[in-house]
Amino acid sequence: MVWSAAAVMLLTCLGQVSADGQEAVTARTAIKDHRFQPDEIRVPANTPITLVIRNLDPTPEEFESKMLRVEKIVTGKAEITIRLRPLAPGRYRFYGDFNEATAEGAIIAE
Repeated sequence: MVWSAAAVMLLTCLGQVSADGQEAVTARTAIKDHRFQPDEIRVPANTPITLVIRNLDPTPEEFESKMLRVEKIVTGKAEITIRLRPLAPGRYRFYGDFNEATAEGAIIAE
């Protein structure tokens, strides 16, 4: 019983399995010259997502999405990981709050 609880906790912390046992899909994007590359990220609908964002610029950026309820700073030359709930089919806009004119994109769940 103790081993089972520890294993579930470890896997959940690692982002491999959601609370209901679904395996997470990893999606990646990078910030370069104040733009997301790729700016469209396709993921399977109704599946937990581990989003990895690497900032290749020397300046910080704030990854923000009102639709996803996420707001995270990515310092220059750094990487962050965001765990997202399973998404219903649709398009979920995100942007860089510090460079909104150029840093924009979407996650497309299909």
